[in-house]
Amino acid sequence: AQNVCVWSNTSTRGYNITATGSGTANAFTLASGALPAVPYTVQWASSSGQTSGTSLASGTALVGQTSSATNQDCSAGPAASASLVVGVSSSTLQSMTAGVTYNGTLTLVVAPE
Repeated sequence: AQNVCVWSNTSTRGYNITATGSGTANAFTLASGALPAVPYTVQWASSSGQTSGTSLASGTALVGQTSSATNQDCSAGPAASASLVVGVSSSTLQSMTAGVTYNGTLTLVVAPE
């Protein structure tokens, strides 16, 4: 889990977030050459300090989020306003090859509501 700062300039401080991965069809996967792709999950919570949240589907906006941030760079007010939780299941971890580097890119797009 990672605490992050999201600020919205709308009167309601509302926003939506869309995530995409770097796997086939923008899937949330990690890759390492010819080895099988490793799936991971992405969750979002609109408050900081969370270890779980709403599951995100690649390319689908999670709407209706509200930020507690009072300034655009979180230099005043709360230092973080949301939680990003990325996970790999324990059974998937056990099937991964030790000593191998896996790579992937997770892209998050935040839009005001």
